[in-house]
Amino acid sequence: MPMYAMGQPQVHPKSWPVALLLAFFFGTLGVHNFYLGNTSRGVAQLVLTLIGWATSIILIGFFFLAVVGVWAFVEVILILLRSGSMAHDSQGVPLK
Repeated sequence: MPMYAMGQPQVHPKSWPVALLLAFFFGTLGVHNFYLGNTSRGVAQLVLTLIGWATSIILIGFFFLAVVGVWAFVEVILILLRSGSMAHDSQGVPLK
């Protein structure tokens, strides 16, 4: 029976341009956070966006959409500057 070396699994860094494009075009849906492995942050953005659209008929939804829009815009800037939590993925691997 062959013995296999026990080592660290190969981790491929996430692409910085892909994260930036996902944040720019789909930021309010949290797609860039799902890509970077920040699942809870992505779910929060997606849920707030869906609640915003569902309740926009009674005008309160526009508040949710504005909050998520500002949040996504800030994350686009952070990815662009490679700053804060957007400088690496959820495993701590820097974006390439």
